[in-house]
Amino acid sequence: MATGTTAYLVVRRDDGFGDVFPLVPGQSYTLGRAATNSIVLKDDLCSRDHAEVTFSGNRWRVRDLGSLNGTRVNDVKVEGERELSPSDDLNVGRTTFVFVEDMDQLPDLPPSSPDADGSMSIKKRLGQTRFLTPPPPEGGASQEAILPSSRHGLSRDLSLLYRLALDMGTASSHEELCRIVLDTLLEATPAEVGAILSVAQRPATRRGAPPEPLGTGKSLRGVELEVTAHRNRDPSVQHYRPVSEYVSNEVLASREAILAEDIARDRYLRNRESLSDLGATSLICAPIIHADRVLGLIHLYCTDPLKALDGEDLEFTVAVAKQLGGVIHNLQKQQSLSAENRSLRDQLKVESELVGESSVIREIERQIGLVANTNATCLIRGESGSGKELVARAIHYSSPRKDGPFVTLNCAALTETLLESELFGHEKGSFTGATEKKIGKFEAANHGTIFLDEIGEMNVLTQAKLLRILEGHPFERVGGSVPIRVDVRVVSATNKPLEEAVRDGTFRRDLFFRLQVVEINIPPLRERKSDIRLLANHFLQRFVRETGRKIRGFTEAALVKMENYHWPGNVRELRNVVERAVALGVGPMLDANDIWLSSLEAMLAPSAGEKAGYEPLSLEEVERRHILATLEHTDWNKSQAATILSIERSTLDRKIKSYGLKR
Repeated sequence: MATGTTAYLVVRRDDGFGDVFPLVPGQSYTLGRAATNSIVLKDDLCSRDHAEVTFSGNRWRVRDLGSLNGTRVNDVKVEGERELSPSDDLNVGRTTFVFVEDMDQLPDLPPSSPDADGSMSIKKRLGQTRFLTPPPPEGGASQEAILPSSRHGLSRDLSLLYRLALDMGTASSHEELCRIVLDTLLEATPAEVGAILSVAQRPATRRGAPPEPLGTGKSLRGVELEVTAHRNRDPSVQHYRPVSEYVSNEVLASREAILAEDIARDRYLRNRESLSDLGATSLICAPIIHADRVLGLIHLYCTDPLKALDGEDLEFTVAVAKQLGGVIHNLQKQQSLSAENRSLRDQLKVESELVGESSVIREIERQIGLVANTNATCLIRGESGSGKELVARAIHYSSPRKDGPFVTLNCAALTETLLESELFGHEKGSFTGATEKKIGKFEAANHGTIFLDEIGEMNVLTQAKLLRILEGHPFERVGGSVPIRVDVRVVSATNKPLEEAVRDGTFRRDLFFRLQVVEINIPPLRERKSDIRLLANHFLQRFVRETGRKIRGFTEAALVKMENYHWPGNVRELRNVVERAVALGVGPMLDANDIWLSSLEAMLAPSAGEKAGYEPLSLEEVERRHILATLEHTDWNKSQAATILSIERSTLDRKIKSYGLKR
């Protein structure tokens, strides 16, 4: 007995007794959640200052400190002050103490129940741990106090858990993660052998579905466990012999960790892989769980007869298992997303490949190969629908930036204010409608590539800001003051002669030369008609795959009809023609009647034998008349007219407004 000690408070648990608190006369002992209490209880049903135990009148007494849930002695609520007698149960929140004046007064422990066939003695089961703060279990299961006087030292264990959390965050693979966890477990416990086992997965039940985990059922007995990693203190021992199958099944079924002793009496596997053959004296088996799904098990066991795993080791292992479950889930999710991302990038890369065997396509591919590995800005020229964005994507996915983002922006589709906001972002409240902070395209494209289509439509003020970024200067969001630096490669495109815009003063000369470091010209489809068959079959296979139609190909008449067409809308128009033919075609082969071509070219061309007359019209008037004629041809169907004109619907709306066209 400690000097001056006249009584004890002993934590009562379901399977025996826990921490012991000696009581010395002349001292007052407060109980509660606050760290300033003599006995700190990690219990959400306790008040910060819950109760007080004092010695007066030669008797130990307890009084409630105005707690929310009250203090009870032998299930009777304490009103005022209550004397304590030997063997009294003191209930504070979920914690039950036994008051004794001598340790011999403690009641006998309940007999430990052996397993189903008497193979081993399970000393302790544990579903939660004092190192973590899970939701309180239903049914009011007891929860013992946290003391800084545990065998290992609470501060040391918490330090190990904190270090483990940091180390697990750096793990890049499942194997590295398991190695880190086993190293920490063998450092914190006396175990000689440790292993992490993963629950096997069922094959996918349907094509394309992910494997089905086995850790979600109510009963998991008999599932297959795979040894992911193992560790032995003796470096000369390289193999791992698993612990009793009975132990694994018990943990899988109950989802609670167990501490087993006296396993030398194991008769379950006596004639096979018995633990007694391993010389194991005690073991811990803890489930690795995330969101009610068992991911695996942690096995630890001692072989040294002078060492044994105890309740402290069990609590520490449960804390590690709970951390490990969350990290494994996040790592699996990250690996799944990475695999999906790679798959999508591969698909995107296939869709972005240039199709054609003409000499001009080969030359474009050669230029892409030369420029891709540099950081030079590129200017892509070509008519609308000729495939400028495909070339930009090919440059990005052939470059060292291919793992970074590829961001596109059509400069003609936005007003001046919105264009600057889209490019550089804005702060909350910077203008009407800016209800929250927005990240701009340049920030989103950091360490990647930004593709600026129809760059000639950008206003002069935004051009100045773009030029500063290209020269390496930081920028600020609209309404912001924080400088932002990005590492972005700029690829731009235009379908109009920028030289004329420079002469007219609508495009900055210095920006023009900065964008035109490398120039790639894409010829219109009418100048590479040898590629029409390849492109048509490429689009046919794509749309047949998407729609599931039973179409084998084109007839020769259909291919000749497409080759003889002028294709004012270029590759985009060809794609739309094939898509329409696949959607409306009824036979196994697409014939000439299935190929619907625009009548725009025939409408504008003079009839046979008729000489086209000259009218002294400006380009603006020619464009106005052409747009009006196209709208009337389509009965003012703007989407169809925009397709024929090979411009965006927003661009058509803007031109209708600027020319004052009306139906």
